[in-house]
Amino acid sequence: MAMPLGLLPTFLANKTPSPTKYPSCSLRLVSSASSKPFHAKMRTFITYATASNPTAEPKKRLTGITKTRKVSPELKDFLGGKEEVSRSIAIKEIWAYIKEKQLQDPVNKQVIVCDEKLKKIFGGKDRVGFLEISGLLTPHMLK
Repeated sequence: MAMPLGLLPTFLANKTPSPTKYPSCSLRLVSSASSKPFHAKMRTFITYATASNPTAEPKKRLTGITKTRKVSPELKDFLGGKEEVSRSIAIKEIWAYIKEKQLQDPVNKQVIVCDEKLKKIFGGKDRVGFLEISGLLTPHMLK
């Protein structure tokens, strides 16, 4: 069964970059798996892998919803006394509370029926849409 040659033999034919051109790369020769290659020029493949040093990579700064911030007294009481928390953790805690107390509207699951504890956080509103939660947390996340 003949295999179509395509562009791969043209790509590999007589054009292999020298390792001196890429000093941070290591040269590795890999033999083909079959004993009879379908093209004479494809007996070996040359691959370059960059050497990575995991200790040299800088640590990523936490920004946006992952950055920890001080919280307001109302949100601090809701979170059980945590003084600093990220926005994502605060939203997870609120959703866990909503699920535990079954505060979603049974007809429209996108609406949360607030109890007294949630009313303190959500500005006294009786019903809140789930897309509003992040916006209503903004005054509670202090800088």
